Amino acid sequence: MAQVYTAFASEVKVNEETIAGLQTIEYAVERNRTNVGAVGTDERVAVYFGLRVVTGSLAVASVNATLDKLLASGEKFSISATLRHGPDARSVTFDDCYAETKAFDMGAGAHGRTVYGFSATRVREE
Repeated sequence: MAQVYTAFASEVKVNEETIAGLQTIEYAVERNRTNVGAVGTDERVAVYFGLRVVTGSLAVASVNATLDKLLASGEKFSISATLRHGPDARSVTFDDCYAETKAFDMGAGAHGRTVYGFSATRVREE
């Protein structure tokens, strides 16, 4: 059975500081892959995996001073997310993160929103 987590009950922290105004957290894990073909055929006979790349983004209402400082300084940080729904919880931890991008938008009749992009050495899901 699928577990559904709610944003209202969940929490995301950067270096143990809760991110106020968080709207979304997104992440992706990509593994480099090389296909190995055999001589005389067009079919693959093996696959080699290499570097694993973890990237993600945090979207916050208006701006976040902590994330702005990390982007400016280039300091390493960690992100921990606790996803919850009722009594069920799942922990997602990003190790050795670096802030890489920042994009701000604000539409008519709406509040500002900043999306901070990051990369991580690894993600652990428990």
